Amino acid sequence: MTPARARAINLFGTDVIVLGGGLYEKFPPLPGLWQTPARWHNRRFMAHISLFIGGIRSLPESGRPTGIYKQPVHNRLTLGQEGFAGDVQADRRVHGGPEKAVHLYPAAHYVRLAEHFPEAAGQLVPGSMGENLSTADLDESSVRVGDIWRFGGARLQVCQPRTPCWKIDERFGSEGMAAFIGEQRLTGWYWRVLTAGEVTPGDELLLEKAASDNPILADAMALWAQHRPDLVELARLAASEGIAAHWRNKIEQRLTWLRHQTNVAPPAFHVKPE
Repeated sequence: MTPARARAINLFGTDVIVLGGGLYEKFPPLPGLWQTPARWHNRRFMAHISLFIGGIRSLPESGRPTGIYKQPVHNRLTLGQEGFAGDVQADRRVHGGPEKAVHLYPAAHYVRLAEHFPEAAGQLVPGSMGENLSTADLDESSVRVGDIWRFGGARLQVCQPRTPCWKIDERFGSEGMAAFIGEQRLTGWYWRVLTAGEVTPGDELLLEKAASDNPILADAMALWAQHRPDLVELARLAASEGIAAHWRNKIEQRLTWLRHQTNVAPPAFHVKPE
């Protein structure tokens, strides 16, 4: 049964528990039974958001242009298929576009980064990783590939993790930070914009439709990073509704290789989706 001080409700067709001010998915589903707190999956259905956009600036050493420097937003913004009005990417070959329209970076990751890179601790604050959205309420274990969330008047869909690039090292003056982020899977994720709309600072992210049949993003990233991933699970990931086309193509290419090379050691696949 549901423990004291917890309420069981149905939200958007999903059974959830209201506990301690948060909403949590009942997982795994067992008819008529609620899992003990240790078995509840940490899945929130609402998140408080800080909003950031930015233009193009030069990196401190190379002078290369970058859009990683973001500033807090205090006014209403239009969010379209290509991202927020006023937000700019320097290298459109690898940043921006419909399947990288919005980037969310979990605020909790900054604590781990500051511990590992103390020389950059003073710079590691929400917005500094170039994200558009920052929250302490979500991380990669809190969302599924294909989840649809409402943000103000817009609707967003989780579609792929971020690929950290070398510019992070130069931006923070910390060699190896981008590699650490990738290896530890502290990347945050990209959203595609399903429905354009107006967004106001203070708007909350609200889960509209849970992709309950799809992998949790953290599990998908761990699977992708494995040397010899389970082929059935890898195929399931590739077939996930809402996954970014580019990531799906990379997964399918790897599946094809693995299926034809069962007796050969696989090459060292990159841990990130690009």
